[in-house]
Amino acid sequence: MKSAYQIIRRPVITEKGLAIKENQNTLVFQVASKATKTEIKEAVQTVFKVKVDSVRTANYPGKERRRGKFAGYRPDWKKAFVRLKSGEKMPEYAQNL
Repeated sequence: MKSAYQIIRRPVITEKGLAIKENQNTLVFQVASKATKTEIKEAVQTVFKVKVDSVRTANYPGKERRRGKFAGYRPDWKKAFVRLKSGEKMPEYAQNL
């Protein structure tokens, strides 16, 4: 079994991600591509010491990027929307923005 830090790669810190965090009590993370919803739920509960209500995931294909005449693709990645149970304190991972 993977560790929690191998499953959760990084938080997605965008305007949309921070708005969801404030308004819907939901955290947004980039996670490992092969991670399941139950693995993501357990990883967030162990790392942030909170109770998770639900997990939604979305797979994103890598975009094409060019450098002059050379073209390549960014890697595919997976995003997880983790809703916390009501009454849970929201962890602060995006400070000084």
